[in-house]
Amino acid sequence: MVLDDSILDDQQRLFALDTEGLLRSAALAGAQVRSAANSASEAGLDDFVAERPRALVLLSRAGVGTAACRSLAALLGPSCPVPVVVTEVIPSWVGPLDVVFAYGTDGGDKVLAESLELAGRRGASIVLAAPEEGPVAASVAGRARSVPPRIPVPEGLGFAHVFTAGLRLFQALGLLSVDTEALADALDEQAAAAHPSNETPENPAKKLVLRLADRVPLLWGVDELSTALGEHGAYVLGCYAGVPCDVSSYAQAVNRRSLHGSASAVGSESDLFADPEDTTAALRVLLLTVRADERALLTERMATEALPGADVLSPSETREQDAILRSALLAVGFDMAAVYLGLASGLPDGHGRSMVGAR
Repeated sequence: MVLDDSILDDQQRLFALDTEGLLRSAALAGAQVRSAANSASEAGLDDFVAERPRALVLLSRAGVGTAACRSLAALLGPSCPVPVVVTEVIPSWVGPLDVVFAYGTDGGDKVLAESLELAGRRGASIVLAAPEEGPVAASVAGRARSVPPRIPVPEGLGFAHVFTAGLRLFQALGLLSVDTEALADALDEQAAAAHPSNETPENPAKKLVLRLADRVPLLWGVDELSTALGEHGAYVLGCYAGVPCDVSSYAQAVNRRSLHGSASAVGSESDLFADPEDTTAALRVLLLTVRADERALLTERMATEALPGADVLSPSETREQDAILRSALLAVGFDMAAVYLGLASGLPDGHGRSMVGAR
């Protein structure tokens, strides 16, 4: 894959290449947030359960939901008063005291349908953030609160829907508080800044493309939340840009001594004197951080001291205290960069990818 960076600032060429409308889809994250929030209200999520559950099960099949559910669990963190389980198949112990949040894009997924049918038969409270069609929806008909995707986007660009549906459930359970309108507004602002008409120096998505191009990104998170978001980044870069990524927490990366040693020798994007024969030049360390707590800041400081060439990838500093908002901005930032990178590298732009949310 070779990037033609001249395409990035040629709006007509970008639109000509983007026959599937991926750039527009990537810019709809704010609309997905509003749609999911409205669907959650319509489904009565605000008065979903009377008491705090015994356990919260986040059930997702392979795809965009996997990293989204891990990000949601990491947002709650170890201090969450309710045990949180992230899984692809419903646990055998699930029962009437538990809450199940489920996501999938394939309405005919028999494994997901069987899991949900079991959860419903056992009396668990269920929130289904999947399309209202096929065996999956039928398996819990009349027994689940439905928050379906209603903004048609390719499956790989549906992070904002899953994330928002999960956040609204957490709010209903009293586990956190979220302002979905502020979240949607922030994502709209990010989409406007990343519009194809904005040239690279002022466009955050295009600038990220240049940091990723012709490199193997090492997406290392300073904590569990950042690492989960790195998993989403690796997923969407694989979907739309054909880029292989390494994803790890920084604590784990340190213990992979050989790779960490190679990473410590990598120059930053501004290193004009890098040896073109140096094999480590094919790596790009992106240190991911979204929280602003003491532990995350300490890990970030240790990592940047050990990896002087690392690029710190973090959303706007003006929102540094809002982990929810920063998480969404980072995830959707990866979405937009992946689409730009794929288009500018001559990859197929999504022909044949299924759309979710179409009605």
